[in-house]
Amino acid sequence: MTGYAEALTTVAEVAAAHAEAADTTATFPTEALDAMRRTRLLGLLVPTAEGGPGGTLTDMVDVTEALGRVDMSVAMVFTMHCQQVAALAAYAGEKLRAEVLPAVARGEVYLGSVTTEPGKGGHLLTSESGLEQDGEMLRVDRQAPIVTGGPYADAFLITTLAPQAESATQVDLVYAARDQLEIEVTGGWQPLGMRATHSVPMRLRGAVPQWQVVGEHGGFRAIATRVFAPLAHVGWAAAWLGTAAGAYSRVLRHARSEAGRRQFAPSSELVLLRLAGIRTRLDATNALLRHTVSVVDSAPDMSAAPVQSLLNTLKIRAAEESFAAVHELVELVGLRHGYLTGSPLAVERAFRDLRSASLNYGNDRLRLANGALALRDPGVRLA
Repeated sequence: MTGYAEALTTVAEVAAAHAEAADTTATFPTEALDAMRRTRLLGLLVPTAEGGPGGTLTDMVDVTEALGRVDMSVAMVFTMHCQQVAALAAYAGEKLRAEVLPAVARGEVYLGSVTTEPGKGGHLLTSESGLEQDGEMLRVDRQAPIVTGGPYADAFLITTLAPQAESATQVDLVYAARDQLEIEVTGGWQPLGMRATHSVPMRLRGAVPQWQVVGEHGGFRAIATRVFAPLAHVGWAAAWLGTAAGAYSRVLRHARSEAGRRQFAPSSELVLLRLAGIRTRLDATNALLRHTVSVVDSAPDMSAAPVQSLLNTLKIRAAEESFAAVHELVELVGLRHGYLTGSPLAVERAFRDLRSASLNYGNDRLRLANGALALRDPGVRLA
């Protein structure tokens, strides 16, 4: 898809203008969201049949990375919304698609994700909350410790146990509009980084008709394997890479300025070696990200061990390399521009934001999964 460049430029400019204030106050980037609505960037992944531009996974990565360069919180809000849109486009029934996707394409619906639970954290494939059958309606009562942008979402995709589920893995994905729910914010949001995502704890109660179940009852595993997990890892990696690349770019521009030349010695071998090392981290992460996108676009079986291992590896490496790159920038630019708040280079904010990357579905959990996947693939088939 082409033609989103103007919309992206508008949204990025708005996000950049409000990034510092949103971070300082830990408030949701409403101005950036309004810009996504006006420009219809929210509808990037809506198929053409539902009135959208039919954007691709590569388009989503490009936009997310560009937004990450100015504000990682905005990039994460955007890419997580796109994950929800992709799930609806792939698995929603005809009635649900017709009602929701055109509205997303018009910028009217920002989708929140409700997958975390107090007892299981972010484990995606299980649930502890039941979905109760009540005639033709399904009753939802769901508590979640983290809902990114939840107070500002127009609708939600909610994971919950299927009616009469016999195990914690029989999970449904349910669409619920805001006016179908009673929503209670049950706590605050004062994190180290990613402050503008406003990922507060919430309780959502209400009832939805049967046709708002996405896919089959108990069938969320397939949605998670084919859409949720791939788009999460690819989208997050793009946001993290963009954040690190943006900080690197600002430092390079500063180093080439008159003030920067007084701080940096362009002929210093130490400076050149550090700049080269940071660039290597970014290039390697970008290569892994783009390769993974090509695999996701073409893989006949997303559940295959080599594909799952690659997706997990992308998440792990992107989290670690992006944070390491900005950590090295802090060392390079020093106290004034790397550690203190208020610097126009915003390296300190990027550092805080990226510290969350390894914790956002913990890297150790994915390493354990990759160990088990390795035993399933003794031929070492590389995706």
